[in-house]
Amino acid sequence: MQKLTAKTTLKNIIKQKGGAEVLMENNVPCLSCPMAHVEIDKLEIGMVCKMYGLNLDKILKELNSIK
Repeated sequence: MQKLTAKTTLKNIIKQKGGAEVLMENNVPCLSCPMAHVEIDKLEIGMVCKMYGLNLDKILKELNSIK
């Protein structure tokens, strides 16, 4: 598995086993937003974290530790 970064799209994260769960546990609102589903292949996790004041480093650490 390739290391996930701030540039990784939400689409690629949710394809990863356990990725959607990590996003939900960290209150990433895009998973339930109807508009996000239209742009999910363009939304980068770094941009989303910046928009919503989420801890990008914590989320990436959790995502990259999934086995």
